[in-house]
Amino acid sequence: MSRRALSEYLVSLDVGTSKVAAMIGELVASPNGDGGRLRVIGLGVAPMRGLKKGVVVNIEHTVESIRRAVEAAELMANCRVRAAHVGITGSHIKSLNSVGVVPIRHREITERDVEAVIEAASALAIPADQQVLHVVPQEYVVDGQEGIHDPVGMSAVRLEARVHMVTGTLSAAQNLYKCVERCGLTVEKLVLQHLASSDAVLSPDERDLGVCVIDIGGGTTDIAVFKGGSIRHTAVVPIAGDLVTSDIAVAFRTPAQHAEQIKLKYGCALPELVDDDTPIEVPSVGETPSRRLSRQMLAEVMRPRFEELFRYVRKELHRADVYDLIAGGVVLTGGVAQTPGILELAEEVLDVAVRLGLPHDVEGIEDITRSPAYSTGVGLLLFAKQQRPVGTRSLSGIGAGGWARRIQGLFKRHF
Repeated sequence: MSRRALSEYLVSLDVGTSKVAAMIGELVASPNGDGGRLRVIGLGVAPMRGLKKGVVVNIEHTVESIRRAVEAAELMANCRVRAAHVGITGSHIKSLNSVGVVPIRHREITERDVEAVIEAASALAIPADQQVLHVVPQEYVVDGQEGIHDPVGMSAVRLEARVHMVTGTLSAAQNLYKCVERCGLTVEKLVLQHLASSDAVLSPDERDLGVCVIDIGGGTTDIAVFKGGSIRHTAVVPIAGDLVTSDIAVAFRTPAQHAEQIKLKYGCALPELVDDDTPIEVPSVGETPSRRLSRQMLAEVMRPRFEELFRYVRKELHRADVYDLIAGGVVLTGGVAQTPGILELAEEVLDVAVRLGLPHDVEGIEDITRSPAYSTGVGLLLFAKQQRPVGTRSLSGIGAGGWARRIQGLFKRHF
C-alpha cells in the first residue's frame, strides 16, 4: 500500500492522562486564500497508563501508548507520521502577566521594536527548575494609547507590551520529548493544551466579550480566560475525571477499570436528572459476587466531586481577579464534559452561563466534531496551520547533540 508524502499534512498529538489521541489533518485549498480548510483524515486513540496529572511517570508505558495511537492514525490516513505538534499540561504549569517598555529611537515602530519589547516583558526572574513555554502578547500601548494589537508602522516615542507568560518544569518537557522521539517522531512544537483547546471551541466574539474555557480531562482540569481577544489567565486544577472514577471505585468497592466503565455508561452529575433508575451490575473485588446498585446512588457519589471541582475553579477565578471578565460565560470541554448533568451543575456552582464546547473549523471525521474529547487535538492542528511555514518543511530527525539545543530554542521562541 503506497503512502502519501507527509509534507502536505499537519499532525497533532494530544498526550493526556487517560488517553493519547493522534490526528492527521489535510489542508484543502480554499478560493479565498485564507490558508485552506482543515480536514482530519486520520485519527488514532490509545489508552494511557504512563502519565499522572499530565506528567510522565512511566516512559515505557507512555511510549507504547503514543506508538499505538500514531500507528492507528497512519493506517487510517495512509501516510507515515514523522513530526507532530504536541500538547503539554500538568500541575507544574504556572502563568503570570508581565509588562515591558522600550523607547522608539526612529519614531516609527518596527518588527525589531516589537521583538525587543516582548523580550523586555519576559525578562523576569523565574525558579531555576522552570522554563518559559509561551510568551503571548495581550496588547500593546503606544504613547499611552491602549488596546493596540499590531503597532508596526505606527509613529511613537514609547512602546509598551503587556504579555501573558506560561512556564513549566524543564524535566517535564524533556520527558515528554523523550517519549515522542522514542517513537521515531520529531516534536515540531510543544503547545499549552489550554491554548489549543480554546482555539478549537471559541468564537472571536466570545474571546472579545470575555469567556472562560474549562477543559476537564482525566488527570487535570485546564482553565483559560480570554478578554478583548487576548488570553488573560491560565491555570491547572488537580481535580479531574480520575478522582471521580476513584470515588466510584471506593464507594462501590469495585476495581478502577470497572468504575471507569460504569462512570462512562451510567454516570450523571446531578441525581435529580436521573430518570431511568434501572439497577447497575457492579463487579466486586476478588471472589465476592457482583452487586446491583441504582443510578441514583451513582449520581450521589459523582456530584460532590464535580461540585468540588467547580468550586475550586470559581475560587481560582476570584483569586486571579478575572471572574468579572467572563461576561460571555463558561465553555466546558474535554472528555468529562460529556457527562450528563455537568453543564447544569457548572451553571449552579459558577453562577454564569455554561455551554458545551465542540471542535469547529474542521472537516472530515464526524466523530471529532461531535465530541469535546478531541478539542485539544483539533486545536493543535489549528495551531499548526497558523504556524505553517512557507515552503517545504524539514522533517529530519534530531541527533543526540541537537536535541538539547532544540529544546532550549523551543522554550525561548515567542509566538
